[in-house]
Amino acid sequence: MRRLQTMTTMTRTVLLMSAVVVPAMTQMATAQVDPRWKIHDPDRPLPAVVQPPTASTQESSGRGPSDAVILFDGKDLAHWAHNDGSAAKWKVENGYFEVLPKSGLINTREAFGDCQLHVEFREPVPPKGESQGRGNSGVFLMGLYEIQVLDSYENKTYADGHAGAVYGQYPPLVNAARPPGQWQTYDIVWHGPRFAKDEKLLQPARVTVFHNGVLVQDNVELTGPTAHKARPPYKAHPAKLPLSLQDHGDPVRFRNIWIRELKTE
Repeated sequence: MRRLQTMTTMTRTVLLMSAVVVPAMTQMATAQVDPRWKIHDPDRPLPAVVQPPTASTQESSGRGPSDAVILFDGKDLAHWAHNDGSAAKWKVENGYFEVLPKSGLINTREAFGDCQLHVEFREPVPPKGESQGRGNSGVFLMGLYEIQVLDSYENKTYADGHAGAVYGQYPPLVNAARPPGQWQTYDIVWHGPRFAKDEKLLQPARVTVFHNGVLVQDNVELTGPTAHKARPPYKAHPAKLPLSLQDHGDPVRFRNIWIRELKTE
């Protein structure tokens, strides 16, 4: 009798878990299937044609895909401004731009939401400082959520402050940093948070990051915006906000920055 009661309890537990997990799995499996079209339906609209990007080399910058917004073309910072709206003062030369220490962060003049973002950066050489004082900057998605930029090549620091980290939240899966003086890449897929009309959080932000072609953040769910030694909660904000680059006092260089807006539900 006791064994039967135990089995009954286990059965109820399994059924309860199935009632929750199976629909969730089904929803995830069918989330991208459009029921309006049959399999291999010849009348289904074809995807738009996009010319793919050209790869950069250490010597020269590549080019973004044909449907991207080019945020830096190697010539000027027309797409960028400081917080007060004034033109970005960071130094531009030889196809790149460089952080001007103590000038303040810069923001895109245009706002973006869900996106695919490509950023290339180069750490100062010879390297100076250590830990967070060595080649520090940051890519702030929507101006609030930071992917850390740091010289992490043979530079010991806390795990969630490494290059490729969601700063203060998720260390990178691996340290894929190149030596200072070499160009490095971030390829980022970003889905911003969703808020209800009453400003309650409906869906946290999620991000995937490739550092130098290596997966370092795998669709992680953010706890909220970035802060130093704190994890503040989400606060409702617009679906689109400017992208920001951080002035942390180090002359980090950037080039070949482009962004593709993602049309998602």
